[in-house]
Amino acid sequence: MTAMHVRKPPEPPRENSDAVGMTLDHDACYRALLARDPRFDGRFFTGVKTTGIYCRPICPARVPFSKNVTFYPTAAAAQEAGFRPCLRCRPETAPDLAAWRGTSNTVQRALRLIEMGALDDGDVEGLADRLGVGERHLRRLFKQHLGAAPISVAQTRRVLLAKQLIHETSLPMTEIALASGFGSVRRFNETFAQLYGRPPGELRRRGGPTIAASHGISVRLAYRAPYEWRGVLAFFRQRAIPGVERVEDNRYLRTISLDGEAGVIVVEPDSGDALKLTVRFPKLSALPAIIARVRRMFDLAADPAAINAHLGGDAALGPMILARPGLRLPGAWDGFEQAVRAILGQQITVAAAINLAGKLTDAYGQALPQPVLRLTHLFPAPERIAAEDLAVLAMPGARKRALISLARAAWDDPALFSGGAGLEDSLASLRALPGVGEWTAQYIAMRALREPDAFPAADVGLMRAMEAEGPRPGAAQLAARAEAWRPWRAYAAQHLWASLG
Repeated sequence: MTAMHVRKPPEPPRENSDAVGMTLDHDACYRALLARDPRFDGRFFTGVKTTGIYCRPICPARVPFSKNVTFYPTAAAAQEAGFRPCLRCRPETAPDLAAWRGTSNTVQRALRLIEMGALDDGDVEGLADRLGVGERHLRRLFKQHLGAAPISVAQTRRVLLAKQLIHETSLPMTEIALASGFGSVRRFNETFAQLYGRPPGELRRRGGPTIAASHGISVRLAYRAPYEWRGVLAFFRQRAIPGVERVEDNRYLRTISLDGEAGVIVVEPDSGDALKLTVRFPKLSALPAIIARVRRMFDLAADPAAINAHLGGDAALGPMILARPGLRLPGAWDGFEQAVRAILGQQITVAAAINLAGKLTDAYGQALPQPVLRLTHLFPAPERIAAEDLAVLAMPGARKRALISLARAAWDDPALFSGGAGLEDSLASLRALPGVGEWTAQYIAMRALREPDAFPAADVGLMRAMEAEGPRPGAAQLAARAEAWRPWRAYAAQHLWASLG
């Protein structure tokens, strides 16, 4: 399958597959370009040889002759080839589908780590070590599947975020350089001069939005339509921890903590196929990491067309997908927090688990100096839970000990929930933790590690949702039935749960 075949289900990710990655059919891409077909936005970028510019397939500019264009699977590949971003269609606002295009497992995991800042302070060798592969092999995979080196991918993300902040905010250029992950203002200016032939300040349109520090920085986060916003919001509303999260007025609010600093985010629908993220945080340099976490939390990189095409032919799932074609897989702001939630939720209702999470936060969470948007606390840090006996929680002693062990493991290894390992390796690591069985490990993999093929087959709700096909299946029967849903079993699970209402 090439990147162009969006109507066909993707093949399960395979290492070194010749059927994915760099193979782009020139004629098919050009037909999509002529049609300005929005289904292909983010799936490829067009390098125009006569201008040195690369564009999205929906660019309003006059379409060049076929002989004058080259197609690239990623913005990073186009920039590495020497093309600069178009100022009209703004590639930085395209849906980010790089991790969903059937690339290899290793490349998928590497992209997640790069998005979370793995190359901001580290190098490619360290990234390769985290992935369990050699540096040369990782570079070769990136060239094969994305057309660009890992460093180019990270650099392109920084440039495009900076360009988005130039267009969408009135932040000073020095602050934009910091907020987009550049190590210095000099490097920021040099990069823009090289790419655009002008200083970054000249790219700013006059009369843009004004930033008020008290209201935070707002950025648009694009997604590929459709998007089931009401369903995602309902999911977070049902699970909101008092003081930490709130859902009101069609928006989601929560407290966040990064590198010892506290802040608040607000996520709400924006015009077009995008969400608006507003960030109130004292360190501008944390903005890329915050954006990456929110994108994962709200599953903005998903390709619903590919997922629906694969699952929609199933007799049980087909009607559910027709009812909710834009369903997403809600994630978590923080992996440790999600793991705690999963253990708290073992064998009790969602409401009861949230009640316990609220008591845990009241007792051990850090209180904000003053409430912000009626939010009052940060979720407890691992080191705090690790040092307590959790006497405030009315739950079995074994489960309390499991929480304390989990907290100690997360305190010892801050990267415990950062991903990078494959699904099976991640599940094995999670199952090694006291009190974490198969269901809990699969659920953490779904929500915290963003594994699209995780599947908690022993979940009673999933079994009940399958009763429309006949007698309620057991865990083994459901697991066997779900084999046909790979590599999107987590999305199948989400549809089954949603069908229960």
